[in-house]
Order: sequence, then C-alpha cells, then structure tokens
Amino acid sequence: MEQLSVTANNRRSLWIVFGLTFTYFLVEVVGGLLTNSLALLADAAHMLTDVGGLGLALFAAWMSQKPATPQRTYGYYRVEILAALTNAVVLFLMAFFILFEAYRRFREPPEVSSLPMMAVATVGLVVNLIGIRLLRRSSGESLNMKGAYLEVVGDLLGSVGVLAAGLVMLTTGWYYADPLFGVGIGLFILPRTWGLMTQAVNVLLEATPAHVNLAEVEAALLGVEGVASVHDLHVWTITSGIDALSVHVVLTDGVTQAVADAVVGRAAGAVKERFRIGHSTVQVERGSGRADEMSL
Repeated sequence: MEQLSVTANNRRSLWIVFGLTFTYFLVEVVGGLLTNSLALLADAAHMLTDVGGLGLALFAAWMSQKPATPQRTYGYYRVEILAALTNAVVLFLMAFFILFEAYRRFREPPEVSSLPMMAVATVGLVVNLIGIRLLRRSSGESLNMKGAYLEVVGDLLGSVGVLAAGLVMLTTGWYYADPLFGVGIGLFILPRTWGLMTQAVNVLLEATPAHVNLAEVEAALLGVEGVASVHDLHVWTITSGIDALSVHVVLTDGVTQAVADAVVGRAAGAVKERFRIGHSTVQVERGSGRADEMSL
C-alpha cells in the first residue's frame, strides 16, 4: 500500500500554520494575563489545543510514512486517527474549563483592559485568516486536516468574539461582555468537537465510511459478469482517504474459466471507480466449495 495519507501530503502547510499558531498562542496568553480578559484567555486555551492538534497531525504525517512491518501490516496510518481522537478529547476538556471559568466570572466580573485586548485579538484575526487559506483545500480530504481546519475556523470566530467583547467594554464599561463571549467560544467548540470525535471513533471501530452505501456496493458487485451472489462484505477506513474492502463472491453455475479469472479484477475495478475504494480483497467461491482469494 504505497498511497500516502492526505496529512502527509500537506506537511508544509501544517508546519506554517503550526508556527504561526504557536507564536500567537504565546502572545495571547501574555495579553490575556496582562488585560485580565477571560475571552482572550479562553481563545488562548482554544489556541493551545490547536498547537497540540497540529503537532499531533505533524507527528501522524511522519509516522504514516514509516513502512509496514510483519507486526503492523498496514503500517502506521492509524496514528493519524489516534491523533484526531486525542485532539477531540483535549478540546472537550478545554471547552468545559472555559465554561466553568465563565460561570465564576459572571458572579463577579473583573475589570478588563479593553484596548490592549482588542489589539491582541486583531493580530489573531490575521493569523487565523492565513491558517484558513492554507488548510481549506485539504480540509475535505482528511480527518486530521479537517480537525486542524475547524480549529483555525473556531479561533477566527474566537478572535471576532474577543474584538466584539472588547468594543462593548470599551464603549459601555459593561464587563459582563467578557465572560459572555467566553461562553460563546466554549459553546462553539463543543458540537464540532463531538463531530470530530465521532468520526475518529467510527474509523477505529472499522465502521462503514460515511460516503459508502453498502447496499450499493453489493449491487455493483452483483453487476459484475459471472457473480451470482455476495456475502461477508466489509468496507472500512484505514486512515483518511484510504478505504479497504473484503468480500466473498460466489460464481454463477457453468461460468467459463475466462470469465471466472476476470471476476476479481472487474470487482475491484467496479468498487474503485464508483466508491473510491483502492484496496480490495476478493475471495471467489464456486458451487463446489472451492475458493480462490486475490487482493488488489
């Protein structure tokens, strides 16, 4: 299996976004502490998960290129999925911390230095716009890249929220705006994190990929000349962009040897063309009970 994971093919973009994000995270932590802004610290916490998530994605990209071994016959592709799952867990913890801190500040809102807070958020807005531009193209191709992209989008909205909170406090002196926008950032994180976690768990459980309809796969296989029936059909994801299939196909009675010999290639070609499944293992069975297994 020589195909590189999508994450591995986007290492340069990941490194650039990682560098920008880590630098801005440091700026935001210092700014949040100096201005006493929960919204800014909440966004910094979210930014920290970005740094961790991007770091895990880069680690997964490196690991996914390591060759397969007799102990790990698929290589290290699943490291990417484990990285996405870890990122989701950390995001959940950060979101709950932000909500707890917001509750504490609602009870006694502290004074916030609004103008420096807005200056820091403006820098973040620029950093996040650059990150979105770099990651948008690959976000639909990989679970890890999607996670990284959603992180940056969340940070963009977080920066907008911080700017809005700073403007409200600067013009009205209403310091409840800071924890209020902090809650908004925390709530924004949760549903997207749940979606990321669900997808990662589905891959680890070897669930059928969302874009694959198993009944349609079976119908496509039954449409191959010489195939009478199909059973033990499984489709799963090895890592983002790499799906696999295994199936037993029973030949029709009296099928010629030439047609029987072509069944495996035609079956693999059918699922690759229609469902983008590039790795197929097809076991051919005859009425006599004889079975031949081939993998493409």
